[in-house]
Amino acid sequence: MRIVLVEDNQSLRKGIAYRLSDDGHAVNSLDNGDDADRFLRQEECDLVILDINLPGRDGLEILAGMRRRNDPRPVILLTARSATQDRVEGLDAGADDYLVKPFEMDELAARIRALARRKDVAPRRTIEIGSLTLDLETPQLLAGQELIDVPRRELSVLVALAEAGSMPVSKETLLDKTYGVGSGTDDKVVEVYVSRLRKRLSVFDVSIRVHRGIGYALVKPE
Repeated sequence: MRIVLVEDNQSLRKGIAYRLSDDGHAVNSLDNGDDADRFLRQEECDLVILDINLPGRDGLEILAGMRRRNDPRPVILLTARSATQDRVEGLDAGADDYLVKPFEMDELAARIRALARRKDVAPRRTIEIGSLTLDLETPQLLAGQELIDVPRRELSVLVALAEAGSMPVSKETLLDKTYGVGSGTDDKVVEVYVSRLRKRLSVFDVSIRVHRGIGYALVKPE
């Protein structure tokens, strides 16, 4: 999953981001409400972890704005407030879950899994790539009913390429989609993932074309 984490406590933010990355998620970390509000208006993600007490806009204001825009992305609120009324206020604002600090990372991971299962009840988004089907929700790649074993980082690259259709996608964008914005990861890893994907997809007459100086594009069979 691609997760946006908004938390102004640096040590807690780093700890959560590390655990989420270790669990295979791409994480965008932000430390204030104004930047978070702008980011959520412009960028896609699967889930938002949002602290209530933030510099700039507070978490409840950001959440209320999302729901006014009919933004359905699930939100887990984080707060040091434990009073029942505070929880009610957060849930009424449109939160999908609520976690009181301090909390165990295993509990946060379990809440994320629960929201992911709830999301899976909705109609699944898929993209047909020749004879292959890319399930965007999981994500996973299928040939008919057979699951193709593709590592999660390569799948993230494939999802970004598939969502772009035949348009080229830059290395920087592929890196952001795979590791999260500002991860600091060398973009040369994208070349490695693309090379591995080429080998996997060539069996199904699907290729990845290099547009020099621009990026990569998926080429489906005629």
